[in-house]
Amino acid sequence: MINQRIKIKALLSEEATGREVTVMGWVRTFRNNQFISLNDGSTNTNLQIVAELGQFDESLLKKITTGAALKVKGMVVPSIGKGQKIELKATELEVLGECPADEYPLQPKKHSLEFLREIAHLRFRTNTFGAVFRVRHALAYAIHKFFHEKGFIYIHTPIITASDAEGAGEMFRVTTLPLEHLPRDENGNIDYRQDFFGRSTNLTVSGQLEAELAATAFSEVYTFGPTFRAENSNTTRHLAEFWMIEPEMAFYDLEDNMLLAEEFIQYIIRFAMEHTAEDLAFLAQRLAEEEKQLPQDKRSEMSLTEKLEFVVNNRFERVTYTDAIEILKESAPNKKKKFQFPVTGWGMDLQSEHERYLVEKHFRKPVIIYNYPGAIKAFYMRQNDDGKTVAAMDILVPGIGEIVGGSQREERPEKLLERMRSMNIPEKELWWYLDIRRFGSVPHSGFGLGFERLVQFVTGMNNIRDVIPFPRTPGNAEF
Repeated sequence: MINQRIKIKALLSEEATGREVTVMGWVRTFRNNQFISLNDGSTNTNLQIVAELGQFDESLLKKITTGAALKVKGMVVPSIGKGQKIELKATELEVLGECPADEYPLQPKKHSLEFLREIAHLRFRTNTFGAVFRVRHALAYAIHKFFHEKGFIYIHTPIITASDAEGAGEMFRVTTLPLEHLPRDENGNIDYRQDFFGRSTNLTVSGQLEAELAATAFSEVYTFGPTFRAENSNTTRHLAEFWMIEPEMAFYDLEDNMLLAEEFIQYIIRFAMEHTAEDLAFLAQRLAEEEKQLPQDKRSEMSLTEKLEFVVNNRFERVTYTDAIEILKESAPNKKKKFQFPVTGWGMDLQSEHERYLVEKHFRKPVIIYNYPGAIKAFYMRQNDDGKTVAAMDILVPGIGEIVGGSQREERPEKLLERMRSMNIPEKELWWYLDIRRFGSVPHSGFGLGFERLVQFVTGMNNIRDVIPFPRTPGNAEF
């Protein structure tokens, strides 16, 4: 049977010699017509295959090129070479898939990340992306594990919706109408009554609103799924398609919400550190080498490992938005006009540079900012008694700034309706959301974590396009 094989990671960890095994994988290098470096994606470490001279036909050996897929049967023996304790002495070699050497883009040399994005269908085979996506897998598993252990219910929220959860209007339209001959109503507007759903629909920007509905039945739920933003931001921090984790908890106030978010972040990062230590060590070394090319003032003060330990081992500092603004106004970078965006005062939206200053320079620990001005936050956040702020919170970490945004939700129907009207949120579209406030309403809270931002932080990759398999960005929907 073809799958009677052992994975290379398991073989290398066992280090047991004197037994016959079968391995399968892809050739990284083939040296001296004798030494094959084989990798199957289970680890970045290659297994050395020894094909003794004269044992195999020359026509077979010519097919063993970088990228070719092999099935190898042989005896595990101690290695006399440096860097490995065991190797496989081949007794049978089979080429499962040939790879023309003159056409294969991934040659055994260093490739730029920009080039690898152009061949994203192959970049999984590199050490960097092998490490990144194994870490991504571990983080995704840890997310489900954390919530399962806490008794949360996993909810699949709709990808096609008729509402804009954020009220920002940056959505992708979903339609089956013929774009070249759009039907019009009597007023000349597009007649969505003839569309598939009989109304205008979009790809979701968040599963939060639907998760809130489920929380009023199960108490504690979470979503983990794709979301879409038609925001024309061509930056290293934005994607048009990305994954979001959004827990919603009935009977939680803002303080409960902050405590859960802190525990959650520390849990999943600790899990990755424990279960993908080899990959994180490789990525830490890669980042250190990359930063050597930067001017001194552009280099991070902490290594990747130190950043992760910084988050896992420190209690998160809590500071109100009002106090944070005062700290930033009085900071040396602001007074010396070093910030790209000057701190103008209360009511402004904080930029990444401000968030990073608070984390990396002022508090020197992860920071939770809470009680933001209502004018810069979404309609569903609970209004505080001061009449100016809402019970919102953001969690900031070194290197990227905000990683989590959340709030206590407005459970009072009259307050929610008043806020929706002031922000021109169509109440007719969200009748069901308002209904939940009429039928057994309770204090409840939740937060959102952009999964790719998390993966970017944990892996140390500088561009968010390098932590999702096939990035969707303005002008790019390849693969």
